[in-house]
Amino acid sequence: MSKFSREDIIRMAKEENVRFIRLMFTDLMGSIKNVEVPVSQLEKALDNKIMFDGSSIEGFVRIEESDMYLYPDLDTWVVFPWGSEEGKVARLICDIYMPDGTPFEGDPRGILKRALKEAEELGFTAMNVGPEPEFFLFKTDEKGEPTLQLNDNGAYFDLAPVDLGENCRRDIVLTLDRMGFEVEASHHEVAPGQHEIDFKYADAVRTADNIQTFKLVVKTIARKHGLHATFMPKPLYGVNGSGMHNHLSLFKGNENTFYDPNDSLGLSETARYFIAGILKHARSLAAITNPTVNSYKRLVPGYEAPVYVAWSAQNRSPLIRIPASRGLSTRIEVRHPDPSANPYLALTVLLKAGLDGIKNKIKLPAPVDRNIYVMTEEERIAEGIDNLPATLLEAIHELLKNEVILSALGSHAVEHFVEAKQIEWDLFRTHVHQWERDQYMKLY
Repeated sequence: MSKFSREDIIRMAKEENVRFIRLMFTDLMGSIKNVEVPVSQLEKALDNKIMFDGSSIEGFVRIEESDMYLYPDLDTWVVFPWGSEEGKVARLICDIYMPDGTPFEGDPRGILKRALKEAEELGFTAMNVGPEPEFFLFKTDEKGEPTLQLNDNGAYFDLAPVDLGENCRRDIVLTLDRMGFEVEASHHEVAPGQHEIDFKYADAVRTADNIQTFKLVVKTIARKHGLHATFMPKPLYGVNGSGMHNHLSLFKGNENTFYDPNDSLGLSETARYFIAGILKHARSLAAITNPTVNSYKRLVPGYEAPVYVAWSAQNRSPLIRIPASRGLSTRIEVRHPDPSANPYLALTVLLKAGLDGIKNKIKLPAPVDRNIYVMTEEERIAEGIDNLPATLLEAIHELLKNEVILSALGSHAVEHFVEAKQIEWDLFRTHVHQWERDQYMKLY
């Protein structure tokens, strides 16, 4: 049942002196886009009659088929806590439709909804997701451009005065609270200048919406503090990168299907199949969960990032960890996604991989309870532990071999996503980097 009606939104816009409405959506690469309309157009927007040029959005459509329509999700109505004397700005997150009234097959939000329908056909009513997005705060220069100067020298769970980002982080939390987020934790992360804010789990679509809103809030508030927030996975050499661990569970009504009190680990057969599915497809998921050249600078041994395809309930080195909570809180933690991922697509492929495990009753390998980081290559091979791809190019090749994951994304998204990523890799491959000059200019 919807939280807000059409009449509720019109009334709230008037009561809160809203002057502009941002109709937001996400492109294939994960960037937030919006069409802003004056409040006089609100009723037209609520009637799904606001049109935009889809050919101007990366990964959408060609110029000869460019007309697309924005269908607002009324439950995503939020008034931004910042504004001006002229009035406030509100937003609605939208699904993308074609002129004939059919959903646009390349809309990332729609792609996730399609995957969830498959889960519903198997009897699951919700996939709950709790994300843990990390980010860095850098100082800006006199022009407002980001520098590589960090705003603190803090470490994991440090407090002020070492953590000079604390005021900014607190301001972000207060802003999120005013926007209806239930923030569960906020702390400094391992690397200097690195932070994490965790908010309450929700169903998959709402979580993806929340991740996109979270990124917008973090960047907006950081700018007010003279800082630049980046969700780039590895902005600095020699320190930990930023991940976005996802805690996942499947429900049937009020029942958490991942819990079995009679199992030695409290995990149901469903949970074990789901984990096995993600492990089986892990190498193919990486192009979506870790979609940039830079993502693979994070996925290296020595910085707590999950490089190895394994699972455990006892240590944090594998790809999948089982947190200690049981009962309704039983869940798995998938640790390789990073915050550059399009959250709608990342949750789509994680769900699809897990459902494949359930449908085909894929056998879960034994847990790896040793610290994988200190194991030799021979020991890992003996345990059957595979590696994630080492580069974006390798990840793309793995994706293109996997019909299960390709089918979840659909041909339109695959074609445009892969084309964009191949161009990204080629630009990186052919660019001459400073490291090469430092290494070779005098040597040769």
